[in-house]
Amino acid sequence: MRSERPKLGILGGMGPQATLELCQRIVDYTAADRDQDHIPTLIYNDTWVPDRTASILGTEEEREACCQSLLRGARLLRDAGCTVLAVPCNTSHYFADRLQRELEGMELLHMVRATAEAMARRGCRRVGILATDGTVRTGVYQRECEALGMECPALPPEIQAQVMSIIYDEIKRGLPGTLEEFLPIDRAVRRELGCDGAILGCTELSVFRTEHGLSGYYLDALDVLARQCVTACGYPMREERVD
Repeated sequence: MRSERPKLGILGGMGPQATLELCQRIVDYTAADRDQDHIPTLIYNDTWVPDRTASILGTEEEREACCQSLLRGARLLRDAGCTVLAVPCNTSHYFADRLQRELEGMELLHMVRATAEAMARRGCRRVGILATDGTVRTGVYQRECEALGMECPALPPEIQAQVMSIIYDEIKRGLPGTLEEFLPIDRAVRRELGCDGAILGCTELSVFRTEHGLSGYYLDALDVLARQCVTACGYPMREERVD
């Protein structure tokens, strides 16, 4: 008989396209020859979770409402038998430590922490963070990177606004965006800030990467999470993702 392995729960919908992207990457990274070799997974595509950036930068009541919404979704997955939780939303990791404390019997995969660790293994010392205003202003990535000896210089305000525009005006609206829109961001992190690597710290930017392709200079947090899902559930990893 097959030995019992962890079951994966994905708390998605933030946004829906990024959730689909994570699922595809998990399938691609799992070394499988048949259906039964893949990870049993339950996906809750909860599109009603309040906007994370607006909540975090809003009132205490708005932050609490967002956290409670995340907890309800996670508990639904846990009560359905999931023991490992993936949340494909970088900004929601503002609540990660609290979620883990309140989710007894469930392991939350900390995408932000794992991504910072992956950047450190690359030998990076100065890291650009491409993320929502909520993720940037709360220092979610900065804390994890700085704890590992990496600097995270702030993007110029106009470049941060461009990052937000790609996320909210393009990808969240179902539009693909363009590489032309991304070029000023690329110049800023490489030339103006002198970063030796950058993190795609928003899952909408992960979708953008799939649409347009970006160099290995950019570490995709959603890719890190997909790998985490495979290894945390005890499944063999395919050496290279099948694109």
